[in-house]
Amino acid sequence: MIRKMNILKAIRESERHGYWFVLPYIIFFLLFVAYPLVFSFILIFHRWNIVTPMEWVGMKNFQRLFSDPQFFRAMFNTFIFLLIHIPLQIAVALGFSLLLHSKGMFRGFFRAVYFLPVVVSGVVVTILWQNLYSFDSGVLNSLLSIVGIRKIPWLIDPGLAMPSIAIMATWKNVGIYIVLFLVGLQNIPKEIYESASLDGADKYSQFFKITLPMLNSTMVLIVALSTIGGFSLFIEPYVLTGGGPMQSTMSGMLYIYNQAFYFGHMGYAAALGFVFALVILTVVLLQRKVVEAEPS
Repeated sequence: MIRKMNILKAIRESERHGYWFVLPYIIFFLLFVAYPLVFSFILIFHRWNIVTPMEWVGMKNFQRLFSDPQFFRAMFNTFIFLLIHIPLQIAVALGFSLLLHSKGMFRGFFRAVYFLPVVVSGVVVTILWQNLYSFDSGVLNSLLSIVGIRKIPWLIDPGLAMPSIAIMATWKNVGIYIVLFLVGLQNIPKEIYESASLDGADKYSQFFKITLPMLNSTMVLIVALSTIGGFSLFIEPYVLTGGGPMQSTMSGMLYIYNQAFYFGHMGYAAALGFVFALVILTVVLLQRKVVEAEPS
């Protein structure tokens, strides 16, 4: 009996020690996750510019939101970015993953090189591409001038600014999706390709009849991650264009940031963020439906 009591006492003491290990995370969660969420929800129904006291406005922030053409323009720009960025990112990532999956020298080296932009700061990458895209002294236009081609206004033309940002974002993030495609390719049994070769299937047929169908679940995951990441577009337009020219690169996240920290409309920005989160949640749920409906 005494031994059993000592064991129970030791278990209780170990549980108390475990709470101390969990405490830093609990404090972090309460301060930087729970409190901001609750405060932002309260802020939705108030007018506040940080300096003056909060003023209750009820649903006026939402009324303003649904009659704000600039917000809908920002959402439209975000969807345009997604329509350019996601197919481009999938095509580039799949192409490079197929090359890296094949046997060859320095395969591990090139895998690390393609993943390097992912770990570099987004601001550093954006400044680098700003120098590449510069109209007067940019590297790209300098190369075009050498071969006799007229300079391209990458970030000045409203029709080219968002595609230029999409290309830069693809270069920055494609390493993650190359790794995901590589995992998917490595999980395809080699016996399937061997059987297809014995049946006379060429490389073209094997790619469309075996590789792409077997990568379907990976493709769905990459589309979901790319969509969520695309909705978070902020650093690139903020540093490169500031949302211009003519608001052609004003993303949803950048518009919310400007309303909060540039104009001081904290309550309105909170309402924008709430609606923006609902849009992202809707897209994620739709993609979840696609995953669940995928045949096993």
